[in-house]
Amino acid sequence: MGARFSDTAGGQTAVGGGRDHGHRSQEHANEATSEAHVAVEHFMRRRGFMGLCSQLELSLSASNLRDRDLLSKSDPMAVVYLKKQDGSLEELGRTEVILNSLDPVWITKPRITYYFEIVQRLLIRVYDVDTKFHSIPVQTLRLDEQQFLGEAECVLSEIVTKRDRILTRPLGRGTQHNKPGTWSQKFGNLTMYLEETIDSKKVIEMVVRCSDLENKDIFSKSDPFLKISRPLENGGFVPVCKTEVKRNNLSPVWKPITLSLQQTGSMDNPLMIECYDFNNSGNHDLMGKIQKSLSDLEKLYISQSGENFYMPASSSYHNNKILKSRLFVDKFLVSTRHSFLDYITSGYELNFMVAIDFTASNGNPRLPDSLHYLDPSGRHNAYQRAITSIGEVLEFYDTDKKFPAWGFGGRPIDGPVSHCFNLNGSATYAEVDGITGIMNAYASALRNVALAGPTLFGMESSLISRKQRMLLLRLLIYLSQFLLWVLVGQILKKWRYLMQIKVND
Repeated sequence: MGARFSDTAGGQTAVGGGRDHGHRSQEHANEATSEAHVAVEHFMRRRGFMGLCSQLELSLSASNLRDRDLLSKSDPMAVVYLKKQDGSLEELGRTEVILNSLDPVWITKPRITYYFEIVQRLLIRVYDVDTKFHSIPVQTLRLDEQQFLGEAECVLSEIVTKRDRILTRPLGRGTQHNKPGTWSQKFGNLTMYLEETIDSKKVIEMVVRCSDLENKDIFSKSDPFLKISRPLENGGFVPVCKTEVKRNNLSPVWKPITLSLQQTGSMDNPLMIECYDFNNSGNHDLMGKIQKSLSDLEKLYISQSGENFYMPASSSYHNNKILKSRLFVDKFLVSTRHSFLDYITSGYELNFMVAIDFTASNGNPRLPDSLHYLDPSGRHNAYQRAITSIGEVLEFYDTDKKFPAWGFGGRPIDGPVSHCFNLNGSATYAEVDGITGIMNAYASALRNVALAGPTLFGMESSLISRKQRMLLLRLLIYLSQFLLWVLVGQILKKWRYLMQIKVND
């Protein structure tokens, strides 16, 4: 997900700007899921909750593995992969080798970064490691030199949506090792258990201030702000937080800063803290820097002492120049906060609802330039891509996988223009089974509903408001919520609308 700023405004001004999304392409679907993620994460962070990205540890065990050794039992090792959309595999980690066991419980726990908005497919392969390789570190083992014992696949969301976060899959021979007649059908079972790392839930709240900052302005005092960055493996730094700008102030006290250990890496990672004098031109003047870890900052708080800023070596002076200005920590609080997965594990659900725009502004469905064009080759149109992109993410968080689906702005056969009709053609119920059900109902509706108009949202909103009066993002408060995606032709071009209606008690 990249770095995130606790102050999205970043000093005085926001960073970035609008994007030109082009027209009818896969970008619509990608941006749809991305904006859903950003909306939920923004709501949660504003209220002090963790975001929708979590660091997980995967515990693995197996039972009834095949015995591939003659004089002893197999020596199994598991390898965890992330299966990408193009079918390629990214190795995430390996367990240790368990000697002489057909029911191994591995201790090594590969780490996985969970992203709510991405369908993450896992592939776990189990190997019998030959005795001659036991002294070699597992990370350097050549897998083609080991005996394959079986593999299992799952989607990460399948595990995290279970109350106990445990999933068992039968091991199979897999496509890479499919040799008919060489194996029996019993390869054993693989059990996967996920837990969030403790550090991923830790949050640090700090209040920092400075004293005796150098005045960089001529006609007024400096306008300082702080930028905090964490180190990268290549030696550089990436920003994780900015404070607000304090106007005309050489002894500023900033608003509380909130950082998670996901952002900083650990309590002991050295952080670069830089103080700048804000300039409207964007060329901010460096007023000094300090390199301290969160543990160091906690010590400053405990001792109530300050740390001097320095200016890095330059042509003017060969060594770092120690400045009179100092940094103080007036508050340092470490707490553990609930994550998105805590709420999912507790029984919260996300329910997916769809309303599709059947107004004439979408273009003639028989022509390739229409948003509703059904390509004979099977290539999805913009609506189909959006439905599958969003639905494939959300369906794991809905236990019954029954999704209400409506259309609006169309004229059903032998009827007037309707601003809210059931996509499946039923007069009594709107629910369909799964994402496939939505896709089938949509294709059927295109054959039986004429595009009309205009685009009106009132009927959908009033219908849904009888069930929901609360934003989807209130999943933190209520047990089960509903999400309505209104797929409108004009919105597909910029994709800025997410209709979230709240639930009636």
